[in-house]
Amino acid sequence: MRFAERAPIELDYKGKRIGEGRLDLLIEEQLIVEIKAVEHIANVHVAQLMSYLRITGRRLELLVNFNVPAMNSPNAIRRVIVG
Repeated sequence: MRFAERAPIELDYKGKRIGEGRLDLLIEEQLIVEIKAVEHIANVHVAQLMSYLRITGRRLELLVNFNVPAMNSPNAIRRVIVG
């Protein structure tokens, strides 16, 4: 499986390049994985995921939160899909 850590993305605003961002992981050029260690997944985290999907044109992203007692807890993984 191909993956890239800290994969660069171009940040554009109204057609002008304003900088560069980095994705935590990009798997098979399709799946974005954002890694966090937060108490709770908040709306701001989901908004960040939606922005990454919009900017990159991709459809699927996972937010993985490592600040949980077990990875099967409800606050561990959030999947975001855009249609």
